[in-house]
Amino acid sequence: MANTLAYSTLFQTNLDKAMVQTAQTSWMEENAGQVIYNGGKEVKIPKMTLTGLRNYDRNSGYKKGKVTLEYETKSMTYDRGTSFYLDSMDVNETNFVATAGTVMGEFQRTKVVPEVDAIRIATLAQVAITANNVKASYTPGKTTIVDAIKDGITVLRDKGFVGEIVIHCTYEVKNQLEKAMAGQLSAVTFSAGGVDTEVPSLDGCPILPLTSDKMYSKFDISDEEEGGFSKAEDAKTLNFLLVAREVPIAVCKTDKIRVFDPSVNQEGDGYSFDYRKYHDIWVLDNKVNGVFACYKEA
Repeated sequence: MANTLAYSTLFQTNLDKAMVQTAQTSWMEENAGQVIYNGGKEVKIPKMTLTGLRNYDRNSGYKKGKVTLEYETKSMTYDRGTSFYLDSMDVNETNFVATAGTVMGEFQRTKVVPEVDAIRIATLAQVAITANNVKASYTPGKTTIVDAIKDGITVLRDKGFVGEIVIHCTYEVKNQLEKAMAGQLSAVTFSAGGVDTEVPSLDGCPILPLTSDKMYSKFDISDEEEGGFSKAEDAKTLNFLLVAREVPIAVCKTDKIRVFDPSVNQEGDGYSFDYRKYHDIWVLDNKVNGVFACYKEA
């Protein structure tokens, strides 16, 4: 297949686009706009520090301030990959793209996106727990859920996070909210990856529900045959997670997709394509108070 490289580029472009559109946490990648990535597992995150105001001198005028911009190199924790094989008897060159695209698209939708969403939620929950921005021993109820979320929003506002706050919650919490508000949840336009959608909100904070299997404070990552992720034994069950939009720096890179046609594939008479994904999420030291977690356990 002469245009194998073109197919690889096509798959990678489309999968990256689909990742942004389907991941509930894709909005967290917006703060990574100035992150430098040149391939591999390392990224460079910019850090800017400024001096504060000083007294104005009527004789000598302004005193000079300092701007320091430096890049901190980070290694992405999660380096994940899988290789798929399609026998040549099951596919020919004319429908290879459609068949392989279906396989890769389904793999990303059902396996990759859920894992990335779960890891991001768990990492931010750990940030909140470390900063003691938590509400523990709480089971969602119609009469208490609104106050519980508003109290968390107040904590973040009081710590200086006055911009948009995103509410990630379980569908149980969303259901209790809808019962409590009786159709009074207002809709807001939420932008992620250049796509605008209408979502419900509370006090102007967009509500983005996640399935309960992604709402834990810790996950185990599998390297066994089935792969994937699972709840860790010591994980806490999250009700909701409040995140100031300016806080997370999430990076998710499809490093490369390699496609081998039957003429070069040494493992059999078929097509082989390799998928490799790097991802991680960070919170800078001066923004750790921008996350609030509510969970069921004591």
